[in-house]
Amino acid sequence: MSLPVRIATLVAAFVAVVAGGAFLVIHYLLGGPPVENFTAVSAGQVNVTMQEDPQNTVTSKPDWVSYFIKSPTTSQWVHTTLFKVPAGTRVNMTILGYDGCTPLRNPLWSQVTGTTGNVAYVNGKPVSLINSWSGCNVGHTFSIPGIGLNVPMATPPLTANLCSASPCTAGPHTVVKFSFVTPKVAGDYIWHCRVPCGGGFLDGFGGPMQTIGFMTGNMEVVS
Repeated sequence: MSLPVRIATLVAAFVAVVAGGAFLVIHYLLGGPPVENFTAVSAGQVNVTMQEDPQNTVTSKPDWVSYFIKSPTTSQWVHTTLFKVPAGTRVNMTILGYDGCTPLRNPLWSQVTGTTGNVAYVNGKPVSLINSWSGCNVGHTFSIPGIGLNVPMATPPLTANLCSASPCTAGPHTVVKFSFVTPKVAGDYIWHCRVPCGGGFLDGFGGPMQTIGFMTGNMEVVS
């Protein structure tokens, strides 16, 4: 192969790599879900409201289960799992559970851990554990391994007609409330669901369970 041909080949390969990198940045980084900002502190605490649904608003993946976050600025439901909170601050979480049940694979994830008092309030009742095997009553979890937080999400009754259009604004659901204190040092903390809710994927742990914007997300702690 002559020198000009080798140079042309290298240039073409370089252009292909640059184009591929640009595609990834544009479509997967810049075009990803928005980050909801909850850094406006009031009385040393912030309030975050979410919901988990049996479907979503993405036309290419309409049957994937998903979380939504209520925007602190517009009060509209946003299809994202990315949010930002201040360091060393109490976070009061409210999660509306519109999805049905899937028994947990490990009873460890039935326990409430890492919250204030290691309790959550399900429809106003304090609980430290939800046994998903004694009754089909857990749909998802909200878990942040980096701070030892895990909260099982209670579900509507088995006979309930679940919400069929996201974001859900009516229909049977549970209200799960809990609080925790963010780390004093800034950093990124991945959160996710521990229920195998990826229907159609191996062992239920693919698809929405491993995709940002659906059943996994990131809590950014800022100083």
